[in-house]
Amino acid sequence: MIPAHVQLPEITFRAVVLGVILTIVLAAANAYLGLKVGITVSASIPSAVISMGILRFFKHSNVLENNMVQLMASVGEALTAGIAFILPALIILHVWDRFNYWQTATTALLGGILGVLFTIPLRRALLQDKTLRYPEGIAIGNVLKASANREKGDLRSLVTGGAVGATISLFQAGFQILSDTFQLWVRTGSTIVGFGLGFSPALIAAGYIVGVNVGLSLLVGIVIGWFVGVPVLTLYYGIPDADTVTKMAIMIWRAHIRYIGIGTMLIGGLWTLVTLFKPVMQSMATSFKTLRQIRLGEQPTMLRTERDIPIHYVFIATLLLLIPIFFLIAYTIIPSNLPITNQFRFFLSGFSTIYILVGGFIFCSIMAYFAGLVGSTNSPVSGLLVSALLVISLVFMAFFSTQTGLGSEEVKATLGAVVAIGSMVVIGAALSIANDTMQDLKVGDIVGATPWKQQVMLILGVVVASFVIPPILQLLYNAYGIGGVFPREGMDPAQMLAAPQAGMMATVAKGAFSNQLEWSMIGTGALIAVICIVIDEFLKKQYGTRLPVLAVGVGIYLPLDSSVPVVIGGLLAYLVQRQLNRRYQQRGDAAVEAKLNVHRHRGLLLSCGIVAGASIMGVLLALPFAITESSDALRIMPNELEPFAGIFSIIVTFLLCAWIYRKVVKG
Repeated sequence: MIPAHVQLPEITFRAVVLGVILTIVLAAANAYLGLKVGITVSASIPSAVISMGILRFFKHSNVLENNMVQLMASVGEALTAGIAFILPALIILHVWDRFNYWQTATTALLGGILGVLFTIPLRRALLQDKTLRYPEGIAIGNVLKASANREKGDLRSLVTGGAVGATISLFQAGFQILSDTFQLWVRTGSTIVGFGLGFSPALIAAGYIVGVNVGLSLLVGIVIGWFVGVPVLTLYYGIPDADTVTKMAIMIWRAHIRYIGIGTMLIGGLWTLVTLFKPVMQSMATSFKTLRQIRLGEQPTMLRTERDIPIHYVFIATLLLLIPIFFLIAYTIIPSNLPITNQFRFFLSGFSTIYILVGGFIFCSIMAYFAGLVGSTNSPVSGLLVSALLVISLVFMAFFSTQTGLGSEEVKATLGAVVAIGSMVVIGAALSIANDTMQDLKVGDIVGATPWKQQVMLILGVVVASFVIPPILQLLYNAYGIGGVFPREGMDPAQMLAAPQAGMMATVAKGAFSNQLEWSMIGTGALIAVICIVIDEFLKKQYGTRLPVLAVGVGIYLPLDSSVPVVIGGLLAYLVQRQLNRRYQQRGDAAVEAKLNVHRHRGLLLSCGIVAGASIMGVLLALPFAITESSDALRIMPNELEPFAGIFSIIVTFLLCAWIYRKVVKG
């Protein structure tokens, strides 16, 4: 868009200030969403639209400046996801009782910068690969290119969606006039049957964004885990002792079914690695060939739009980062009260650091390839994280088998899980950044940005987000509890943030070292994954559609109040698209395609606004909840009317879906 010979301001004071503000707001929103349901929504499009609406009031603003704002905000969201997906595992394992500010901030900072550095040598090769589509990157680039004509309407859609999402969330979690969930389970003989619904506006909108394929895959997981798994496993293990049938069903899910989900996600992640091994190796070989040509002077003088941070600076910075990473693991991640020698402590830290460097780069390369292949939203971050966790856990198990004097098996299991997860927090932050960074670099490639300036802005975004994430996580933990762990007694489990990824990481790590994993359930999940893979390959070849196995695993693993809303949103997206296809049957005509894209774009922005508004309201409500140490601080719903909250929620959810449908289809 902007020719290489044209020089425009990119990193400006107002771009940095606006980027910092959006980074803080969107990082908070995605921390809540990531802990609640284990997914986050890209902040790039909302931040691009907001910055367009604000920067148009300034003279001499330009598209490259706008690009820097969205880039900085999106990297904050990505880093939040990487930390929120793994670090709470230390809370779930009862190793931490709070999110220590400096430990959390330092971990996020080191992992985030490492992720940016890892993608620099891959940028040119991956962007030149014509098989990689970068769906979000192309969408954001087109938004920026068309901003002059559509920015007012875009901002209006985003703000309207945000207001609706925030209002519903306030009436749900704050005033409690609306319910978060509706569960109906009954005993029939010696088993339990029933169903459940969830009404989170953020999750419904997130389902709209990820689409019907992911939604239906989640539905398959829900049917397997809840509608088949609960009755069958109740017959096999017996009905657990609880005061309500709903609690009985949840106990069966927590004790057995979620391990089926873990098994499904494990095999799904491994299958992903197998299918991508060849293209990833080819991509990495191309990248290093390009680096060698530049070093030998075989490449001509680079244009402005091809200049990265010099590669020798990247190598030096990467090696320097390994020093604080080593001491971070040795003195903050590994508890000081464990009975191990300093030599063994340093050995574990040294090996973890090497694994972070080598394994981190390999997995970041795979993730960067994924970002181009299927997009950041659909990239299987969880599958890669679990695969990386299993690798380091198996190696540590071999180390521990040669050590004496480590105490009980419980101490060994705790030590192994803590060190493995500590390493994975850094790798997880790097993976999330790599996933997001490639989309941002694609946007820059479209609009004509300078790569090295983008990379500097990415690092600045990492720095800002690193110091914002710890208080947000602590605030959410104090207000809601995380992964079944509560900071105080008497808290409402229905309000808890499930933190599914962190729970899975804690379960896999602790179970691997203590040999206490539900291997029969995990094996069942693995078998389900194999069946899903076969079906997925058949559907892909015969009908061009997919059954993402990782989404099936997530559907089994998540509670119903977190998974069902995503399914509702996915089905809503399908109904909207079907109606639009009927209206615009003359596909291929440029004018028709333009109109169709306007409707799609409006739906995407409305959904992004709902997600942002509802999630930000969740963070804001955490303040009075934490101060009063009660999630009923703003409750106005009388106890005698509480049964009607579920009915009200069904009505409001229907109205929300109808409103989105009408706004997108009719405008």
